[in-house]
Amino acid sequence: MSPATRVNDRAEEILRAVRDLAPVIAARASEIEARRSLPTDLVEELKAIGLFRMLVPRSHGGDEVGLLASMEILETLAAADGSTGWTTMIGAESPQLLAMLPRETYDAVYAQGPDVTVGGSFTPAGEARVEGDGYRVSGRWPFASGCERWDWLFANCTVVEEGRPRPGMGGEPLTRAVLFRRHEARIEDTWKVLGLRGTGSHHIVVEDLFIPEERTFDIFNGRPCVAGVARYPILDFCFHITSLALGVAQAALDEVVGSARSRQRTSMRTTLARVPLVQYRLGRAETALRAARAYLRAEAERVTAAAKGEGFDFVAAMARVYANDAWVAQVCARVVDTCYTVDGTASIYDTSALQRRLRDIHTITQHSSLNESAITRVGAALLGEEIDRWF
Repeated sequence: MSPATRVNDRAEEILRAVRDLAPVIAARASEIEARRSLPTDLVEELKAIGLFRMLVPRSHGGDEVGLLASMEILETLAAADGSTGWTTMIGAESPQLLAMLPRETYDAVYAQGPDVTVGGSFTPAGEARVEGDGYRVSGRWPFASGCERWDWLFANCTVVEEGRPRPGMGGEPLTRAVLFRRHEARIEDTWKVLGLRGTGSHHIVVEDLFIPEERTFDIFNGRPCVAGVARYPILDFCFHITSLALGVAQAALDEVVGSARSRQRTSMRTTLARVPLVQYRLGRAETALRAARAYLRAEAERVTAAAKGEGFDFVAAMARVYANDAWVAQVCARVVDTCYTVDGTASIYDTSALQRRLRDIHTITQHSSLNESAITRVGAALLGEEIDRWF
């Protein structure tokens, strides 16, 4: 059996297991939201399925399923519950970032097996002061999704030397991500938000912690130390986030289509399914969602192939991928908005899954990679203007 066949078989196994677990996750969605983080036993179930090793290279015991398979798996999870999909995404894709570490450090992290869990923050909200053969680190970082559940955390820092930021390649302050054990950080309970409430995306705080050079890496410009991971993990991250949006939107559509066949508003003499306006709105929503999914997957294939070639323009690719994702996320938000409108007052209650999906999708679209500036950048490139670098 070839390695490609084994990967495809393993991806199918994981997808089947996720589909089997999806009803259980959906039934626990209110509990997850109330806890504001995934229950420990659910994290262990997700780990047992293999979700946190699916993007770890085979050389280190992982399944190396690739971008397209992971997109479908994460979309399926998000359809069951947005917070579960989001948290799993962080834990599943972060091992690709760790491939930017030196090989000896990467080997040490995975010495006990492939199910290591990692998460952190991309925001350069800390300082890494040069000290000997490492850095003295302090900072407070936001949006550390799943931080209460991970084995390791990473945080992005501005490198400071002799009291001032060290300049990077383009003259901007140099950044470096640092890796530390969860118990070395303090978690601040700050995640009290509109949607994705169950992701536990709290702030993490580190004070005066020494990190050796070998436990640091460059999030955006580093090169993998092993084969079998994405050359540019940040590009895969973008496709994963938008796959979650597709899952949330698909779940909203499925829910309303299912209920419309029997639901009848008090102001109407027929079911929602027989109302021409409802038929039009849901038909348009389903068509838009299907088109967005096909486009996203086609772009994932194109970018994956292009990134393997010579002369790949990473900055231009990032601009296009960000724009793709922002557009797809906007389509997904409109689909959920349509479903919410069609469903009427049934969706205004806190007990409504559709209400939760409405809050989740509009939290997803607030992500920095999905705002309208992402589309502005690709427009600037189209017009021959300089692309605003955001990293």
